[in-house]
This record gives sequence, C-alpha cells and structure tokens, in this order.
Amino acid sequence: MFKKFYANYILAYPIHVLSILLVGIVLLGFGAAKLEVDASAETLLLEDDADLKFMREISSRYPSGLDMLIVSFAPKNDLLSYESLQAIEKISNELKKLERVDSVTSILETPLLENGSGIITELVNDIVTLKTPNANLEKARKEFLTSPIYSQNLVSKDLKTTAIVVMLKPDDAYMYLLQKRNDAKAKTEMKNFTKADKEEFSLASKEFKIYRDELRVKERKLIDDIREILADNKDLGTLFLGGVNMIAVDMITFIKSDIMYFGISLFLLFVFALWLIFRQLRWIVLPLLICVLSIIATTGILGFFGWEVTVISSNFIALQLILTISIVLHLTVRYRELAAKYAQAKQKRLILLTVLSKLNPSFFAVFTTIIGFLSLMLSKIKPVISFGWMMASGISLSLIIAFIAFPAILALLPKKALYTKFEKEFAFSSFCAKIVHKKGNLVIAACIFLIVFAFFGIQKIKVENSFIGYFKSNTQIYQGMKNIDQNLGGTTPLDVIVNFKNDEDIQSESFDDFEAEFAENKNDPKYWFSPQKTKTAMRLSDYFESLEYVGKVQSLGTMLKIGKTLNNGKELDGFELALIYTQLPPQYKDIVLNPFLNIEHNELRFTMRLIDSDPNLKRDELLKKMQKDLREIVTSDIGSYKLSGAMVLYNNMLQSLFKSQISTLGAVVLVFLIIFWPLFGSLKAAVIGIIANLVPMGAVFGFMGYVGIPLDMMTITIAAISIGIGVDDVIHYMHRFKEELSKDGDYIQAMYRSHNSIGYAMYYTTVATVLGFSVLVFSNFIPTIYFGILTVAVMLMVFFGAILLLPRLLIMLKPFKI
Repeated sequence: MFKKFYANYILAYPIHVLSILLVGIVLLGFGAAKLEVDASAETLLLEDDADLKFMREISSRYPSGLDMLIVSFAPKNDLLSYESLQAIEKISNELKKLERVDSVTSILETPLLENGSGIITELVNDIVTLKTPNANLEKARKEFLTSPIYSQNLVSKDLKTTAIVVMLKPDDAYMYLLQKRNDAKAKTEMKNFTKADKEEFSLASKEFKIYRDELRVKERKLIDDIREILADNKDLGTLFLGGVNMIAVDMITFIKSDIMYFGISLFLLFVFALWLIFRQLRWIVLPLLICVLSIIATTGILGFFGWEVTVISSNFIALQLILTISIVLHLTVRYRELAAKYAQAKQKRLILLTVLSKLNPSFFAVFTTIIGFLSLMLSKIKPVISFGWMMASGISLSLIIAFIAFPAILALLPKKALYTKFEKEFAFSSFCAKIVHKKGNLVIAACIFLIVFAFFGIQKIKVENSFIGYFKSNTQIYQGMKNIDQNLGGTTPLDVIVNFKNDEDIQSESFDDFEAEFAENKNDPKYWFSPQKTKTAMRLSDYFESLEYVGKVQSLGTMLKIGKTLNNGKELDGFELALIYTQLPPQYKDIVLNPFLNIEHNELRFTMRLIDSDPNLKRDELLKKMQKDLREIVTSDIGSYKLSGAMVLYNNMLQSLFKSQISTLGAVVLVFLIIFWPLFGSLKAAVIGIIANLVPMGAVFGFMGYVGIPLDMMTITIAAISIGIGVDDVIHYMHRFKEELSKDGDYIQAMYRSHNSIGYAMYYTTVATVLGFSVLVFSNFIPTIYFGILTVAVMLMVFFGAILLLPRLLIMLKPFKI
C-alpha cells in the first residue's frame, strides 16, 4: 500500500504534493501568531489542589502578597539620617503617583509604639511615626532593631536596609472573572454536565483570558515604570525590586527570549554540524527546511488550540527541532548508504527504497517517543499535561512532514556524487563494533557496575524547589529575592491558620446572665480575646520562631510581645487587647492586627517567610515536621489548624509530579515491552532492548542522587522524555540487526554490518541531540539549564547503551532464531 502511494503520488507528482503541503503549512502558520506565553503562578499549581482553594479563601479575608511589590533600599548614609529619610520619602512619593499603586508603606509611616507615652491604654491616642515632630530617633532606632514587627521585616538586622512596600490596587474584575471561570470549570467536571455547561466554561475562559492579557500589558508597564524610578534614584543607594508580579513579568520575558534564542542557536549549530558531516548543500538545506516546516505547523496548531507556552514547555521548539532532525538524519543516512551501494540505480528508485526501509522503524520510534510524552498527561498539572500534548502533536507532524517532504524534494533533485570522507576518517561506529567483539566482557562488567551504581544513587534523589535557585545570579529576579531573603526575613511565604473551636451546644437558658451574654456576644472583641487564644498565639509564635530556616514570623503573638514590653513586663489582658483592637486607627490596625486575626471566622493567622537561599532547607521535611508538631500544640479541644501559602502549593505540585512520573514510568516500560515483543519477534529481544535503554538512563539518575542534584519541576520530566527518545536508537538498531542477521545467520558479522550502516545514523542523531540540548545551558532559568545538561548526559549514555550494550547482549543471548 505504501509502495503504491509513494510511487504513484509522492514521487510521480512531487511538485503538486509539495504545493499542497506548503499551502497546509501556510494556513497553520496563521495560528502561530496566536501562540501566547503564560508565566503566572497558576501554571505551576495542581488543578484540583484543595490547598489552592483554601489559600484563595484565606486570601479573601487577609491581605495577599500577590498584590504587593517590595523595594529594598540600602541608603549610602545611616538609615535614620535626614538624607536617608528624605530619599525614602522621595522614592515613596514617586511610586505613589503610578496608576496601579494603591498605597506605599515605609518606615516613615509605621507606628513607633515605644515612642508614645508608655501607657498602654493611651497608646491608641498617642501614635508616633518618624514624620511626627520631635520623634525620638534613638528610641526609633532601638525599636526598629528589637521590635518583632519591624526587625527583619521592614528593616534588616543591621539597620542598613529597609523595605518600601508597594500595595497595588485590588483588581476586582480579575478576581470576578477568575472565579467565574473556575465555577464554570467545576460544572464541566461533574458527571452530569451539559453542553451548555461546556459552552459556559469556554466563554468564561475566553473572557478571562482577554482580560488577563490586557492586565499583563499594564503589569509590564508598571514594572518598567518602577524600575525607571529606581534607576533614576540609584545615586541615593542600592535599590532592588521583588514580588510575585515582577517575577511573572520577567518570566514571560525569559520564556520569549529562550524560545527565540534556542531556535536560532540550534538552527545555526545544525547548519555547522550538517556541513561538517556531509559537505553538500542539499544535505544541509533539506533537513533544516523540513525542521522549519515542522516548527511552523506545530506552533500553528498550538496557537489554534490555545495551548500556551509556560516555563515547563519553553524549550518545545528546541525539542521539536531535535526530534525532527533525528527523523530526517535517519532518512538521509539510509539514502546515502543505498546510493553508494547501488550506484547505477535511478534517483526515484533509491528514494522509494529509502522511505520504505525506514518507514516501519521510524514510525515505531516516533510512536514510543509519543508514549513517553503522553505519560506526562497523567500528572495533574495543566502546563505539564499541555506540554505532553504539544510534543506528541509536534513529533507526529514531524514524522508526516518528513516522510512527505523528504522524498518529494529529493525527487526534484538529480543524483549527485556523495561526499564520504567524514565517514571514512571518523569511523567511530567501527571502533565501537570492535569493542563489542573484542572487549565484550568489559561491556558487561560496566553494565553490572552501572546497575549497582544506579540502584544506590537513585535512592538518594531528593525532590526540591528553590525559587531563588531557579534564576542566574546576574538577573534582577535573583538579586531582588536574595536581598530580601537575607536582609528582610525571607522570601517564600507560609501561613498557618488556626481555627478555634466553637461551642455549638451553648444554650442561653442553662447559664446565668453573664454567661448568656457571653454566648450571644462571643464574636464581640470584648469577649473574643480569651486567655486560651492569647496563650495559643504566644505558644505558636515561639514555636515558629524556634524553627531553623524560618525567617520572619508575624502573628497576634507578635503584638502580645510588644504589648508586654510597653506594659512594663505585664502581659496584656483581654480588655486591653479589645481596646487596642477597637480604638487603634485603621491605617495602623492594618499593620499590626488585621493581617493576623479574624474575629468573624474565629481564627488566627500566623505568617512566616522561609530563608529560601539556605542550601540546607528541605521543604517537604520542614512541612512534615510542622504538621507533626502542630498536632501536639493545637489539640482538638482548642480547634484545628491548616498550613497554606505558596510553599505548600509548590511542594504539593512537586510531590504529585514526582509520584505520578515514578508510578507511570513502570507503565511506560511495560507498554514498550508489549510493543517490542511483536516488533522484534522475540520476548527475549524485547527485554534486551528495555535493559539497553534503562541501564544507562538509570546511571544518570544515580549520578544525580550521589552529587545531590534535586529533581525539580523541569528535571522531574526527564525520565518520561528520555525513555521516549532513548528507545529510538534501540528500535533502529534492532531493526537493522535483524535484517543483517537474516543474510548469513552470523551474529558477529551482523553486528559489524549494523554498526557500519545504522551506526552512523545513530551517531549523527546523537550528535544532533547533544548539540540541541546543550543550547539550553544558556537559559536564564536554572531548571532549564539542568534539564539540558542532564538530558545530554542521558542521551549520550543511551547511545552507548544502544551501540555497545545492546549488540553485546544480542551476541550473548542470541534471541533470534536463525
């Protein structure tokens, strides 16, 4: 069927075929303009994470760091000098003029509680700030250095750096559209959802996306405007910007830069490599033309389907180029081999033989690669799922385009004498064949060593994520986060919400008048600040502050400690706390009380930031320790507790991704075994193929465990991707080995002939793959760099597994009947 198709259509009417192909790709190209980038925090979260829903609920009750930017400022003069305070006011005033800025808070506006009269009951009417005439600067200095509210939060320990907090105007329209989309999505996840529900979700998604894209333009302008202000004031001191919004904006810039840089760099590297190997224009232009056509078609489909490029999928163009060039190189090497062997054969005859001989192994090689990528869909993270779909679609298009464009274009070109000097002078495949034949025991010994090495190394692998560690030290994201992390109490936010137990069995008639009044007014501040709540607040505050790697901790306990100091060493009672709560001016209450308690919901909130730059921080272990310890502090008679915040969400994402990838890896291997069995015609051969692929790949993961390279959101996908790409060499080699073995039944000679034919294609595709993934080391995103380096290592090891271990096992075990 395929022979007739190629002979009667592709090779008979190459111009017509290419015209139709080009028209189709041009039409798809219009969709490429719709391709968008999404670097929001939501792209790295689990779709159905209960902790995400809880965090959104909590964010509606308390101030959220998502609407806040922090400017860290280290003035040239003393922080409390007149010049420094003037500089802070100047910068603050300029920031306040920006359209999206709601308020700006600095040390100038914060209440100096120790500057007042010293009488706690008069505190609410005696608020002093640095703007108050005759404020005592020495008392202020002492308070900034010792106050649990300000030290390592608004100012650094050494009083050389301060934070200027920029609160952005809440975007109610964004939150409304987000909730509308999420509600519509929830309906589509029900068993009995209707067509109307699906249409409602589609409409809500489009509406949200349009508004989100408009908001991103505004956020980009805001960040640029703030950076311009900081640049204009750099002579006043050292200034850094930090915050979630800034990270999202910069990440979009990084992703777009990576896509462009990876594509261009890879294209130029392939030009050089193809020229070095083939030294003929057609073998440079033809593979690269097919790569370009595949990229245009793939990006067009992504644009039409609305799949957005995220941090996870930012290297999709590099991957697409690598996978496409591998397909074309196998066709190229096979054609050149046949042209050298049958020098008198006509061009179309050679092309037909090439395509028909490579169609079967190429299809199964691509099919197994698709399975590897589709295994990513079993994760619950939308960008990872989309990445799997993107690459599965892309490699499918590459196969189709390559097997149409390659023969059609080549049919229009005359036969030409081949340049084979590279193959003759660089006989690496022949060298490997001699090792397999003469040093076979050494190959097996190396295999056993790698198995043991991998077994113990893999057990040492950790799953970790460091936000600061994700970026190069010369980027503004890294510099801003590092400065805030080390000087202002940490970066990664973590909340603990304690919900106190309500006595639902209170019956007014069973109490005396006082108790009845208390039951009816239990949410009144006069009665809410009970000894149980204040004791719990103090105990938890002390516990969190005692934890290693925890930076700044703030809560009601913070206010209680300050109150004790102001109250001459006596703890504040419920009456005094209620007085402060009800009488403190709103602008100050929003700083010292409102972020940490909610009387209506009968709960306390403990906020802390982790020292993310500490290399010894083990996030999952810390969260588990907290969960265990909190069970002993917040007992059932007190109430309940729950951890929340970005750290919890990202840790959930990583742990879920790790578990899903490890659990699906076994399933992927089993699927490959099922495919290999009929494909190779022998169960023993199928097992050999799996071993030849898994051993070298396991060695790389073992190395990661020994040297302490953690699995993060990028490197954790290497297993699925590598096993999918890695089996390509096994399939191509096994297919050729069987063909050569059928000629004389001699395993040794079949091995030599296979190395001297398909071995070159394997070598060339590995060089292309290594060159391709090595480009990723120039990314600004550290996980992408690790992904590139580790994938290069895996591909090299898998190549040696296919060129050395696979043939040695075939010779030893002789799985094929002769």
